[in-house]
Amino acid sequence: MNQNGTILSRREPTYYFLLGLHPAASAIEIRRAYRELSKRYHPDTTDLPTALATVKFQKLNEAYSTLSNPQKRLSYDLKIGYSRFSAIQPPSDLNYPASQSRYVSKSAYLDPSDRPLSSGELFALFILGLTFLGCLLLVIAVGLTRGEAAFQTNIQQPDIIVQQIIRPDKSNR
Repeated sequence: MNQNGTILSRREPTYYFLLGLHPAASAIEIRRAYRELSKRYHPDTTDLPTALATVKFQKLNEAYSTLSNPQKRLSYDLKIGYSRFSAIQPPSDLNYPASQSRYVSKSAYLDPSDRPLSSGELFALFILGLTFLGCLLLVIAVGLTRGEAAFQTNIQQPDIIVQQIIRPDKSNR
């Protein structure tokens, strides 16, 4: 839906498309993309005709003002059907007649364009797993070597220590 209350058609570019971003982009990525594109399409700095540059620049400003505000961005994401909060999303062809044949992924899970984990992230997860496994093995080894001794308490009589403090040996001097 746009500001007039009409539903956005799939042919209208989304604000994310205008900025060249994925809907999961961070605020920093949105700001960087906006700055780069605003320099490119500003009517005073572009080689495009002024009328075209003005229209493009206004669309960029509208996209940035919506996506940079968290509340506006959340409502816009709901309007275009993108959700950060649910892992399962309904199929996009849920309300279309079956007679229309088009290829759409039937996957109910996250958007297929979501990025996989990078090699650095996989390595960090691997190191975390090894650390957890090492700690678990250390706990087991300490438990096996101490056995029942870990549950026994040895309480020394404080009398011997107190006597030595009160009456020190003359041989130690």
